[in-house]
Amino acid sequence: MISEKKLARKRLTEAYNNAKIEYFDNSSKYIFFSDCHRGDCTPSDEFAKNQNIFLFALEYYYNNGYTYVEVGDGDELWEHSNFKHIRLAHDEVYSQLKKFFDSDRFIMLYGNHNIQLQYKDFVEKNFYKFYDDYNEEDIELFPGITPHEAVVFKHKDTGQEILTVHGHQGDRMNDEFWKFTLLTVRYFWRFLHSIGFINPASPVKSAEKIHKIERIYSSWIEMNKIMIICGHTHRPHFPKINELPYFNDGSCVRASGIQGIEISDGKIALIEWRIRTDSSGDLHIKRRILRGPEPIETFDLRENKTNDLI
Repeated sequence: MISEKKLARKRLTEAYNNAKIEYFDNSSKYIFFSDCHRGDCTPSDEFAKNQNIFLFALEYYYNNGYTYVEVGDGDELWEHSNFKHIRLAHDEVYSQLKKFFDSDRFIMLYGNHNIQLQYKDFVEKNFYKFYDDYNEEDIELFPGITPHEAVVFKHKDTGQEILTVHGHQGDRMNDEFWKFTLLTVRYFWRFLHSIGFINPASPVKSAEKIHKIERIYSSWIEMNKIMIICGHTHRPHFPKINELPYFNDGSCVRASGIQGIEISDGKIALIEWRIRTDSSGDLHIKRRILRGPEPIETFDLRENKTNDLI
């Protein structure tokens, strides 16, 4: 059997070769969020506690001209077989996302927990429109949307590329054997999850698995001279000086708030939104820069303009 390291390299290269190309320049603005794991507002729904923070952040980014990039695992489709329950539980979120979609500022990637979005029939049935029981009519949601496994952001002037994937590529239990893992989550781990237990196939609570994924992805970056933005591990990462350009946007389910990656004015930053108190003890949702911003060109590893992928 092929090793996970070779499998991940192979899968990342396949994702790169089949990726949607998104051209950008120094006037472009993007916010990358992943791992929302939107559920049905039952105890297993980790997103519910951060929904108001997420909505506040989305409104900020919409009003300031950003394109929203959801880097996989937006919806928890492993635990919930019926997307309708998720949409109803987080109706305000989908109304806000629709504003981005209607403005042509919404890019959706799928991860392992919503890998069903690779199937056009599933997307058309669940995401194009929904039936409004109260008004007894069909309502458009994201008509014609095409979720992607990967997107390559390519700078119009410099040609620098950023591969964006969820990050499960090559994680064998969450990639090759996802159908088996889905069944164990939906019919077993979902119920243990609600009382605090974590599925052992998930890298979230395993430092060993997180570091393994980061090492494997970094080796692909080193060979192919292309920076990566991903999620999956829920561990935010912004490279230090002389580190390879592996970026992870964290997640939207941490107790401390939500993390993301911003690109604007030709710079990239790791940010966090969380609830804080002011001097009077009043609660406010605040944005904080964790690392950066740094010019994107700082992370351009190319010695020439050609890429021979391995």
